[in-house]
Amino acid sequence: MARIVMKFGGTSVADIGRIENAARRVQREVEAGHEVAVVVSAMAGVTNQLVGYVQETSKIYDAREYDAIVASGEQVTAGLMALRLQEMGISARSWLGWQIPIRTNEVHGKARIEDIDGSEIVRRFGEGQVAVVAGFQGVSPNNRIATLGRGGSDTSAVAVAAALKADRCDIYTDVDGVYTTDPRIVPKARKIEKISHEEMLEMASLGAKVLQTRSVEIAMNHGVRLQVLSSFEDKPGTLVVDEEEIVEQQVVSGIAYSRDEAKITLVKVADKPGVAANIFGPLTDASINVDMIVQSVSPDGERTDMTFTVARTDLDRAVQVLKSNHDKIGYESLLSDGDVVKISVIGVGMRSHAGVAQTMFRTLAEKGINIQVISTSEIKISTLVAEEYAELAMRALHTAYGLDAA
Repeated sequence: MARIVMKFGGTSVADIGRIENAARRVQREVEAGHEVAVVVSAMAGVTNQLVGYVQETSKIYDAREYDAIVASGEQVTAGLMALRLQEMGISARSWLGWQIPIRTNEVHGKARIEDIDGSEIVRRFGEGQVAVVAGFQGVSPNNRIATLGRGGSDTSAVAVAAALKADRCDIYTDVDGVYTTDPRIVPKARKIEKISHEEMLEMASLGAKVLQTRSVEIAMNHGVRLQVLSSFEDKPGTLVVDEEEIVEQQVVSGIAYSRDEAKITLVKVADKPGVAANIFGPLTDASINVDMIVQSVSPDGERTDMTFTVARTDLDRAVQVLKSNHDKIGYESLLSDGDVVKISVIGVGMRSHAGVAQTMFRTLAEKGINIQVISTSEIKISTLVAEEYAELAMRALHTAYGLDAA
C-alpha cells in the first residue's frame, strides 16, 4: 500500500466528462489499496474568466477580494470530483484551503505556503476516505482566502504530498511527460524517463512549462518524488527524483528556452566601485528582476559597457527607471532590444564532463548564430541570441548533444 497525491490540471478537468475520466484514475488507485489525496485546478478557462470579472468590476481592486473570487474555480472542481467519486461508491469529501488548513503568508495573489496540518486527512485515510483538495489556495494570517499565483495548484499538490509524507505525487496534465526540449519546435525531442529535481528546477525556471518552479523547489527541499504523466493516455510518464536515484546521468538532459527576455546595454558607464549598485538598486526598488549580466573589459580603466537582461514585459519600465537615474549612473547612452531569446542547456552531468560549453559555442558558430550574452552555473549554460535564430539554435544543439530520438 502506498500513499499517493494525484493532481489534475485545468485541461484534465475541463468538463464533466474529463472529471469522470480523472475520477476513474483515482478509482484505480483506490482499488489497488492505496491511500489517495486528489488536488484539482479550476476547469480550463474558468480562472481567466473570473480574473476578467474582477478587472471589469474594479480597475484598482482589493487583492483579498480578488483571491476570494478566483479561488472559487477550484472549489467547484473539488466538489464535482468528490460527487463523482461518491457516485462510483468511493468515500470522498472535498477540502478547501482553510479547512485543512493550508496556512500561507499575507501576500494575497501570490502567497507562499508556511504550514500544512495534514493530520485530519491522514486520520480519514484510516477510514478509507479519499481527500479532494482545492488547489491554488490557503488561508492567510488574517483568516482570509489567499491564492498562490499562476500554477499554484502544482505547488499545492507537492506541499500536500510533503505534509502527508506521500510516497509519490502524480501530476496529471495534457502532456505525457517531460521532454528533452519543446517537441513543437524540435520534432526529434524525446521523453525523459527520469530527471533530477535540480535539473527540473532549472528547466522550469528557464522556460519549460510542464511544472511550476515553486512546486519543484518544494519537492527538492522535502524529497518528494514527482511523476508527470498524461490524463488522456495510459503510459508511463517522467519521474522527478533525487539525483542519487538516477544511475547513469546524461551530460546534457534537456534544452530550455525563454522568449520572455529583453536586453539593455548602458554604454560607457564609469568603471569604479558603486556604479553597479547605482544601476541595479533602482531596478530592485521598482521590483524589476535582472537576470544575465555582462560587463565588458574597460580598455582605459575609466569607462565600460554594462549589458543585462530583464523580463520583456518589464522592458519599458526598466528603461524609464534607468533614464530617470541617468545623472546618478552617468552612462553615455542606453540601448534596448526586445527581440532576443535565452537558450539554455541543462544537465547534472556537466559537473564531471568538460567541453559542454565548447560544444554549444561551436554549434552556434557553425550555424552563423551570434551569442550576445553568456551566463553559467554548475549544471547549466545559457546564451542570449537573436529571436529569429531560436528554432535553428535549438534543433542544432539538440542534435549536437545527442538528444535526438532514434
